[in-house]
Amino acid sequence: MRSFRIRLMLTLIAGITVVSLASTYFEVLAHKHLLRVELARRTVWIADTLQPGVEQALAAGKTPDIALQAALLRKQGEALGLAVFDAQGGLIAADGPSEILKALPPGPVKQAIRKGENSGAFGHTADVQFLDQAIPLHVNGQPAGALVVLEDARSIGSEAASVWLQSFWRILALVILIVGVTFLMVRWFLMRPITRLAERLRRLRMGHDDDEGGVNPADLSLFSPLAREVATITESLIEARAAAATEARLREAGENLWTAERLAVHVREKLGSSRIFVVSNREPYVHLKKGRETVCVTPPSGLVTAIEPMLLACDGVWVAHGSGSEDASMVDEFDRLKVPPQDPRYTLRRVWLTPEEEKSYYDGFANEGLWPLCHIAHTRPIFRASDWEAYQLVNRKFADALLHEMEGNANPIVFVQDYHFALLPRMVKAARPDARVAIFWHIPWPNPEAFGICPWQGELLEGLLGADLIGFHIPLHCNNFLDTVDRVLESRTDREHMSVRRHGHSTTVRPYPVSVAIDSVASDRPVWGVNRNDMLKEFGVRAQSLILGVDRLDYTKGIVERLVAFERLLEERSWHIGQVTMVQIAAPSRTRIPSYIDLSRKVQEIAERINTRYQAPNWRPVVLIERQCSHEEVTQWYRAADVCLVTSLHDGMNLVAKEYLAARVDEEGVLILSKFTGAAVELRDALIVNPYDTDGVAEAINRALEMGYGERRMRMQRMRRQVMEHNVYRWAASVLGDLRELRLENAEMTNVVRAEPVLVPRAEEAHRKRA
Repeated sequence: MRSFRIRLMLTLIAGITVVSLASTYFEVLAHKHLLRVELARRTVWIADTLQPGVEQALAAGKTPDIALQAALLRKQGEALGLAVFDAQGGLIAADGPSEILKALPPGPVKQAIRKGENSGAFGHTADVQFLDQAIPLHVNGQPAGALVVLEDARSIGSEAASVWLQSFWRILALVILIVGVTFLMVRWFLMRPITRLAERLRRLRMGHDDDEGGVNPADLSLFSPLAREVATITESLIEARAAAATEARLREAGENLWTAERLAVHVREKLGSSRIFVVSNREPYVHLKKGRETVCVTPPSGLVTAIEPMLLACDGVWVAHGSGSEDASMVDEFDRLKVPPQDPRYTLRRVWLTPEEEKSYYDGFANEGLWPLCHIAHTRPIFRASDWEAYQLVNRKFADALLHEMEGNANPIVFVQDYHFALLPRMVKAARPDARVAIFWHIPWPNPEAFGICPWQGELLEGLLGADLIGFHIPLHCNNFLDTVDRVLESRTDREHMSVRRHGHSTTVRPYPVSVAIDSVASDRPVWGVNRNDMLKEFGVRAQSLILGVDRLDYTKGIVERLVAFERLLEERSWHIGQVTMVQIAAPSRTRIPSYIDLSRKVQEIAERINTRYQAPNWRPVVLIERQCSHEEVTQWYRAADVCLVTSLHDGMNLVAKEYLAARVDEEGVLILSKFTGAAVELRDALIVNPYDTDGVAEAINRALEMGYGERRMRMQRMRRQVMEHNVYRWAASVLGDLRELRLENAEMTNVVRAEPVLVPRAEEAHRKRA
């Protein structure tokens, strides 16, 4: 570092000196030019003054008078010397230093006589620099000779030397000033933060992961890329050290915990040379325009948390809908890009949908048809033939893109996500029998009578049974699916092994309760308390207790029923008025669908009714937050809440319940959970309620608010233990492990990867369509 400072200072000194010398050189040239012009003007003035008298004396032939005048002028110091020449250039009279008169160049005199105009030139002897100015003389209008006035030009050199001396002191002062300021700036803005950074990394290397000696991001504002990398390295070191410590602690206790690192190792061991291909509607990274910049955003999704470690471990491919405003500008000619942005390790393949396709396939068939069909929430499903056509078309488009990515990969692993792609497994399996295909159905599967409402139930089941493995959240959904297959299709259902055999292909059906990534080492770290009143302050509210609901604004989440139950609590147990506030975070969802627009309006009306009825100064019963909150913001609300209400009318799992448990590192709080969620099967220490039973939910809220500390802590500890041991990494490992263990009956027919014709548009056509 010392040598760096020395090199920097020497470079600055050399640079400043060179620039200053060049500037001074041109300044001296300009100054000398001005002095010469001024000297020439003065010499001409003297010559013009003498010219009439010399011409008269020359006309009268009085040469002695000319010599006398020259001597007088020189004696008075007006000029260095004077000389008069005749028309042939011969010297008539002169006065001045003989060595200068002998050294006079003939050129100016001849030019003045011949051209009849002033002519001057600078000359020098051994000791003197002078200006030779020749003025033409006329007698009776005819050239009669020339008058030469000599001026001392030594002052020009002394002036130039003075300028150089002044410049030397100015350069010296400038060098000292700039070097000093630069030294202070380097020390303050560069050396100081880098020294702190080095100290931070040293502390991390020694095992101290606290914030002492940390780096203020503002200190590294000049090096924002370095700051980001340092932050990433710091987080990675802390996480790696914490994970290693946790693994050691768990091994000591005989425990078995799944982590992202363990999942990655598991994937590498299980897959061998196979590659993973994931298909989902939502993409893991979205590019959006923010001001003038394009930013990469990770949408809030447990799916990314679960799936990404698989792909990171084996350089897989994720096929998803490119929905971001700037997504098209970030891909290559094959609609691919490497992600994550900070550490690219797998491929994201984006599929483009037209607005009409998105409206009919996503808003229409998927969310106005299948979503209410599978959720028994008493909302009528809507099925349109045009939506069904779009659903088939989009499934084919994704299948073609997936098959294109799979070309050249032997024995690929395909993991399809959710109800958006019920037809895709059959499409893929028909083209690539050697592929192992799994699909996970993230929403409930209803009983056969309810599913029979769908006009295309047979086609949907055919598509799903193309998979080798179908996953649901709980056994009830698996049984409902098998019952539906029994009723609709001719097939052989094996209840003992939970499988379906149709057209020579076997499909295994299994429950895999999805979960979240819980920080298992957070309990070993200091937890800073969350002041609920600080969080409520922006809403003008103070409260002794806080009840929290976190949901998408969806009719399956029971938000209306939840608000009504809270109102009943205030009616029947008035001592909670002024003490308890319910915060409902309702992120807007599917805002183009009429039923969701009606739901939003109804929730607002009920919240307003309760507030109008009960609110008081500095308090109101309901705070409704209708916006998308960040993960960090929601986590703060989780930690501030005394009670979390998860009262879905029907849900596959509902990860809000598990997110609440994961956030409660203080092992405090009470979870109230609907019996119609998949989470209720696992989390038996929650207060289980029927969301349709208004009085029952109100009673559960009252019980949660009045529950003793010991019971709250015991229940929370047991539920957190359940989520910790059955986290999202274990879920992903279970699905992948079971899929890998399945025997593919038709794989022998395709030991060599076939070059199937794929219906993927070429890059030019794809970009033309997007445009």
